[in-house]
Parts: sequence; structure tokens; C-alpha cells
Amino acid sequence: MAVFPVACSSDSGSGSTSGKAADKVTMSDQWIKAADSGMSAAFGTLNNASDQPVQLVAASSPASARVEIHEVVADAAGGDKTMRPKEGGLTIPAHGSWTLKPGAEHLMFMDLTQPLRTGSETTLNLVFSDGSSTTITAQVRDFAGGKENYAPTTGANAAHGG
Repeated sequence: MAVFPVACSSDSGSGSTSGKAADKVTMSDQWIKAADSGMSAAFGTLNNASDQPVQLVAASSPASARVEIHEVVADAAGGDKTMRPKEGGLTIPAHGSWTLKPGAEHLMFMDLTQPLRTGSETTLNLVFSDGSSTTITAQVRDFAGGKENYAPTTGANAAHGG
């Protein structure tokens, strides 16, 4: 299991006292789905070392025009799954974690600015509700996808992804 620190601090002692979410959150096992164009998605586990819940509210990457926090929900009949933006972001519990995975919550790359090739790496900037942010690096991997339908709330074209 690869664990990459996502926050840098000048505090050489144990336990930062800044209180900023970005100083308390790390991401492990992070990866991004390989894609030539269009959309892709990032996955991994967000770990919160603080005594308070932390809210992830946005993300960005140079590999994509925009990154959205998405969820996957089953339709009323329980058959098809629909992917859509997750209102309010994600809450990572105090001393807990939140796993971003295919078929569930994930970070959706919209309008790729460059191909994401297997084995390469790209950065992802995570933004928290307190205004702090941190940048992580994730490896690009092959993945067939969950084949969910995309239900945008902004009128964008429907597509498959995440």
C-alpha cells in the first residue's frame, strides 16, 4: 500500500497546531483512470488525523479543465446507476477516512486537457471548507470503469465514466 503525504509543514515536531484541514489530511492508494480524452476519475482514501471532521469542497488538476466531486446513486428501480455532482462535497470524519472508489464517490476529471497515460503521474489539488488546500500526486492506471450514466446538474452532455 503506497502512502503519499499530501501536506508539507515547516513544523518538525509531532502534531501540527495550525488547525488547517490541509495539514491534517493525507491520501493513500490514490490513482487516476487512464483516458485519451473526455473524462476520467481519481480514487483513493482520504485520511483525517484531526480531532474535527474535515470537508473536501473542491479539487483541480492541470490535466483537466475542471474536477468535480461526484457520487453514484441507483435509480428508484435499483437497476441503473447514475453519476452526479455531490452537493456540499465530502466530510472526512475526525480520526477517520473516506474512500473514493469506482461505483461510489470519486473526483471526476471533466474535459481532459491532455491524455492520461498508464504509468504516468499527475497532480491533484484538494480544497477544504476552511480555504486551505494541498496537492497530491497520483499514478494513472488502466480501469474499465463502472459504466454509470452521468447526470450533470449544469446542463453538460451526458456521458459514461467513473
